[in-house]
Amino acid sequence: MENQEMLLEALKEIEKWEQDQKDLWFWEKLGRIPFTLLDRITPNIVHEWLGKILDELGGYIQTGGQYLISEKEILTQLAKEAQLRPDYLTLDKVPALPLHTMDKVAEELKESRKQFATMQGATTGFGGVFTLAIDIPALLGLSLKVLQEMALSYGYNPKDKHERIFIVKCLQFASSDFVGKQAIIKELASAETAQVGESISKLEGWREVIYTYRDNYGWKKLFQLVPVVGIIFGAYINRSTIDEVSEAGQMLYRKRRVLEKLARMDSDDGLAKYNI
Repeated sequence: MENQEMLLEALKEIEKWEQDQKDLWFWEKLGRIPFTLLDRITPNIVHEWLGKILDELGGYIQTGGQYLISEKEILTQLAKEAQLRPDYLTLDKVPALPLHTMDKVAEELKESRKQFATMQGATTGFGGVFTLAIDIPALLGLSLKVLQEMALSYGYNPKDKHERIFIVKCLQFASSDFVGKQAIIKELASAETAQVGESISKLEGWREVIYTYRDNYGWKKLFQLVPVVGIIFGAYINRSTIDEVSEAGQMLYRKRRVLEKLARMDSDDGLAKYNI
């Protein structure tokens, strides 16, 4: 059974992870410069896709668009891990599951999506610049998919607009430098956990997220522009991107769930003292 000590230990692990988030290394920072050069040598179709992604990300925040996923698969995995009947478990019951059950499913999903991203990057890297136009929206779609899966794994509904905003913040976190990451952590920690959606509803200029996401390709994507050779770079870049995105989503959602469980325990203890 879960107890307060176990949850506090989990919280310490998450906070250590937050502190361990390092700044971008030199080549990553340098990699943000070449995009002005890349713009000049990139075919118009790639520019069109980048523009379309900006609009689609805005649409995702507002309605979920084409990126919303079904919760059935995740609930089935959670039920199996918790040894429950698949038809018994609903999303509103997930918060009552043990944290280790949520962690196990989230970790399995992360590994699975990393493998898929590796294959996807290798495939789109084969054609160089011609398939880069396919790779960019595909990678964004996979990023949003895995973040929604992390949300569901910890009992949060990505169909809720506030959760979609939180998901975009996770995407921004994964693509930010050290200063940006610490600012996001501070922002998310500034409000009560139960009001986390409200605290980030002030998110403005969401386009900066995709600009950061785009710039994060930098010099690495330059190598992917070369046909065939791009297989190696495409596989590596996509795998590392999904690894960073899914880890950010897993840890930030895990923190929310731990804090909510602790708050619930404190509330129950308080009620018990007054025989309520």
